[in-house]
Amino acid sequence: MIVAGSMIGSGIFIVPADLARQLGAPGWVLVAWALTAILTLAAALSYGELAAMMPQAGGQYVYLREAYGSLWGFLYGWTLFLVIQTGTIAAVAVAFAKFLGVLVPALSETTILAQAGRFSITPTTLVAIGVLMFLSASNATGLNTGKWVQNSFTLAKIAALIGLIVLGLAWGANRQALDANVGSLWTATSTTVKDAASGQVTRIPLAGLALLMALGTAMVGSLFSADAWNNITFTAGEVRRPQRNLPLSLVLGVGLVCLLYFLANMAFLATLPLAGSPLGASSIERGIQFASRDRVATAVAEVVLGSGGSRVMAILIMVSTFGCLNGMILAGARVYYAMARDRLFFAAAGRLNRCGVPAYGLFIQCAWAALLTASGTYGDLLDYVIFAVLVFYVLTIGGLFVLRQRRPDAPRPYRALGYPVVPALYMVAASLIALDLLVAERTRQNTWPGLLIVLAGIPVYYLWRRAQPPPPPPETVS
Repeated sequence: MIVAGSMIGSGIFIVPADLARQLGAPGWVLVAWALTAILTLAAALSYGELAAMMPQAGGQYVYLREAYGSLWGFLYGWTLFLVIQTGTIAAVAVAFAKFLGVLVPALSETTILAQAGRFSITPTTLVAIGVLMFLSASNATGLNTGKWVQNSFTLAKIAALIGLIVLGLAWGANRQALDANVGSLWTATSTTVKDAASGQVTRIPLAGLALLMALGTAMVGSLFSADAWNNITFTAGEVRRPQRNLPLSLVLGVGLVCLLYFLANMAFLATLPLAGSPLGASSIERGIQFASRDRVATAVAEVVLGSGGSRVMAILIMVSTFGCLNGMILAGARVYYAMARDRLFFAAAGRLNRCGVPAYGLFIQCAWAALLTASGTYGDLLDYVIFAVLVFYVLTIGGLFVLRQRRPDAPRPYRALGYPVVPALYMVAASLIALDLLVAERTRQNTWPGLLIVLAGIPVYYLWRRAQPPPPPPETVS
């Protein structure tokens, strides 16, 4: 439930529009989602060995620390706290609040209640911060509370996503969409709006290297829609029978979500033509490319259910984002706990409250995520670290090879399926996508700042270590 619940947020309902504009062909959009599934599952299979070998709180932080040393573990934890986990939490909280605004129009993001520079308070901001505080406080009352919320909302969102798939394939499928999509199945184009007022668009044909590069940059959206699966490793210290259940949860959770994502895109393509016009009067005319506010799933629901479809989808996405938030909030605090125990984070985050959970870590995480929510910078920050996240995934899976050599006799209750071929192929593919992000015109301006955020952690690491008091001498028995 943590794996699936953390993965399914709002991305699958929105990201397909961006992929449709970047690739312009239904076949290539499905290829992007299929490659995403293969890569994510390959990474999960590899992480399973590390998780079973080191079932400790902190997960990926621990794997990097053990494979490469404390500096690399800190750089991951630094980036996770500063941007990856908290930025994603902020973005998902805002998505929850925006879709609540569909049901309650008074909760508008355009109404500014207070503003100071980049920081602004709107009804949407207040709702987002409120749900962050509520879920952080509820998780501080004990693991059972977080488990109950996670299981309930994840089951609900899986059922709702299956309902959306059935809705699109069984009742939404129509001849206009099917004929248009089959007719342009592999005709790849890059689509941009040339003149918003007239609705004029530019479509540039893609082939060869240009198509491969477009596929790599487009997969950023699909990969992040399928991200956060590794959050289960953060909670390893509290999982029963971790040597068995961690690898199993990774494979089952990732496999289930990737299958649902692929089927959801099939449902979208059965109901809506991929190409459309930004000034189209109906969801069919706008197509997937220009669905209103990129809300592709809402457009599908409107085709089948009429005007009430937007409200149905708003409720579905609120359930989805609420469960996603709970999983990420619950898991993230366990990384800061592990870092604090290594004297690489605020000491308070390394203490458990009377309920046995790292409450200080939960509240520190909540405070920073709330600040990002009010600043409105979380979207920019997430763009910056796309490259960094891929690099950390590659490094972590590289740690599999390092630890096989360095600790050949360590207990390995589960060994990575397909080793060494599957982990190596993932590392090559993810590295090529990261390289694509560095050089592609569309993404490079946001990639280099992401690299700088990671590198900025190096001096912070040494300053932090220098500022720490020496550990107390070991106790002696007289």
